[in-house]
Amino acid sequence: MTTKEKVCKNCRRFVTGSTCPVCREAQFSRSWKGLVVVNDPANSEVAKVMGITAPGKYCIWVK
Repeated sequence: MTTKEKVCKNCRRFVTGSTCPVCREAQFSRSWKGLVVVNDPANSEVAKVMGITAPGKYCIWVK
């Protein structure tokens, strides 16, 4: 992970391509804080609070 990874502004997922694989949006930011890795969103309280439905790496805050 580098500090210059881009994050989807809509779902806060870390993205490497040109569109987000979760929400299909193409609006990204490189200004983010916090990191959450969700392996099992169905059984994760953090995922439920953050509204995460797919496994992956997410940020807590995005500008």
